[in-house]
Amino acid sequence: MSRKINPLVLLSGVVVGAAAVLLTALGNPANMGFCIACFIRDIAGALRLHSAAPVQYFRPEIVGLVLGATVMALVSGEFRPRAGSSPATRFVVGAFVMIGALVFLGCPLRMVIRMGGGDLNAFVGLAGFFVGILIGVWFLRRGFTLRRSYEAARSEGLALPVLLALLFVLFLAVPALFAFSESGPGSKHAGVFVALLVAAVVGALAQKSRLCMVGGMRDAVMFRDFNLLSGFGAIFVTVLLGNLLLGNFHGFSALSQPVSHSAWLWNGLGMVLVGWGSVLLGGCPLRQLILTGEGNGDAAVTVLGMLTGAAFAHNFKLAGSADSVVDGVYKVGGIAATGKTAVFIGFAVLLVVSVMNSTMLKKGD
Repeated sequence: MSRKINPLVLLSGVVVGAAAVLLTALGNPANMGFCIACFIRDIAGALRLHSAAPVQYFRPEIVGLVLGATVMALVSGEFRPRAGSSPATRFVVGAFVMIGALVFLGCPLRMVIRMGGGDLNAFVGLAGFFVGILIGVWFLRRGFTLRRSYEAARSEGLALPVLLALLFVLFLAVPALFAFSESGPGSKHAGVFVALLVAAVVGALAQKSRLCMVGGMRDAVMFRDFNLLSGFGAIFVTVLLGNLLLGNFHGFSALSQPVSHSAWLWNGLGMVLVGWGSVLLGGCPLRQLILTGEGNGDAAVTVLGMLTGAAFAHNFKLAGSADSVVDGVYKVGGIAATGKTAVFIGFAVLLVVSVMNSTMLKKGD
């Protein structure tokens, strides 16, 4: 594999970082200009799959990412519908990746955005994420695979992109059918069409560049190839510079960070679950959306698993709660006992999936 840095990957990283800063300036929550896990969680709430009032909004960014990737794939001849690679397993792993992300309060993309905003909790998450990547790579080197996928009908590849487009039209035409947050992160959002357009551009670029943080770390560890990882370096630098220019950067700190908690152990463990699960799936949550846009039915099943995981996380109080100030007293957020239990159940599930889908280890390995 080539070790050269592809300028398109760097450009994609800059555009994603700029998009995160722009969407934040236009109304998205601070340090959450782009967060796949958060936005899928908000969509789950908008569809009334959970009843957590502060996180309910049909995020156009998710629709834009998928449709942007779909259009780019169709135009470039890379729309190739495929499916059949362990769909049930992917659904379950996708759900636990989402639970891990909501324990941390963000996906790998938001982790980098939070780092660019000065959130030291995100650096703890990065350490956990890297550990999860290493565990996943260990199993890859021992033959882990979810088996091959097979060519599928075009209708299979278009199923989820078309469904998202229809839901978006319904959201515009009959908003009363959807739940809306009146306060909290779900109540903060950029304009609908601006968010859709910006995300579509990001989706198109991510499709061409294959941008994926999990893939970047995996390639760096396995092949010493830092091409994909360079894109996330570009996101970090762009977000940091954007925050500095807009006066939104107030130094590095673990406290008083937007929609973040300083329970460092669970920041790390949540992202271990995300990193490990994403390696098994072959890509981070962002990459799963882009693959869905390319017609990959297995990625679409994974996205549906993430949507279900988001609903479970809030219906069963698994998600993390942010630090807050109550009556002038700083209150550290964190994870309830149910969330801690879910993380360890997730580790057990990923271990079973990893072992059962790997070749037999030779004696002495």
